[in-house]
Amino acid sequence: QVQLVESGGGLVQAGRSLRLSCAASGRTFSGYTMGWFRQAPGKEREFVAAINWSKITSYADSVKGRFTISRDNAKNTVYLQMNSLKPEDTAVYYCSKRDGSSWDYWGQGTQVTVSS
Repeated sequence: QVQLVESGGGLVQAGRSLRLSCAASGRTFSGYTMGWFRQAPGKEREFVAAINWSKITSYADSVKGRFTISRDNAKNTVYLQMNSLKPEDTAVYYCSKRDGSSWDYWGQGTQVTVSS
């Protein structure tokens, strides 16, 4: 069983930054690919970024160059540094763990609201 708990969301003005954190339970955290997704009101959940066990990263085109995903395996935590935030980044952000080809565990989400 894996539990994921996100934190760090909030209300910020456009152009500012936020850092989200996702704390994971389980002793084998370091072996998993971890990812961030987001869901805006009325829209489907979409991929934001992922990082694998060797810290290779991937990003959605919409956040490339502005967001950075990282992980601290000693703390069982994955981060999402979000810079130059835009109103269209407003969404609930979810952390997830990947098992093979599927994302099998999800956190409860944290709200990010960017005002113009």
